[in-house]
Amino acid sequence: MEEFYTVAMIISIATFTISTVTTPGPNNIMLLSSGLTFGYKKTIPHMSGIIVGFPFMVVLVGLGMGVIFEKFPVILSILKIVGILYLFWMAFKIANNTSAYEVNKGQKSEPFTFFQAAIFQWVNPKAWIMAITAISIFVTANENSYLQVITIAFIYFLSSIISANSWAFGGVVLKKFIKNESSVKKLNIIMAVLLIASVLPIIFE
Repeated sequence: MEEFYTVAMIISIATFTISTVTTPGPNNIMLLSSGLTFGYKKTIPHMSGIIVGFPFMVVLVGLGMGVIFEKFPVILSILKIVGILYLFWMAFKIANNTSAYEVNKGQKSEPFTFFQAAIFQWVNPKAWIMAITAISIFVTANENSYLQVITIAFIYFLSSIISANSWAFGGVVLKKFIKNESSVKKLNIIMAVLLIASVLPIIFE
């Protein structure tokens, strides 16, 4: 590792990744809501999709997709618009989530699957910004670029494990202080508002 990254650089990457994945954003707010609504166990596929899906996205961006966006910035702009619209739709869904132990005529909302969470990374504006920024800052040598990209993705993988579990567990802890379904509903509405708020800086940048 020292051949292409110093220990100081590894620490710098780790600090960057942990700070970007743990701050409030679409992934984390949705995990908090899922932990609150469905519990930790049912949120594991959602967490796993993020933990695996985002580092995989970082690898693909690092191996060439970033160049495509530099040459054709309109593609990234279109992805941002699609992602923002999707997040508004998700905010609506979260606001209307009910608790997993409530049965309403056999119909109830379901947590994200592994595949849904992994695919979501590709329409998550914050994920694109994080991936492109990390690659542009920390890929410093052409001869070792592939190893550097893999290293960045692996550190993101470890950081995502910490972040995803923390936010999902936070939702579980919140639920312990809630005594009725009405309170769950109100908190999910707050989550939906926070989800929209998390993409406002991207809209007005």
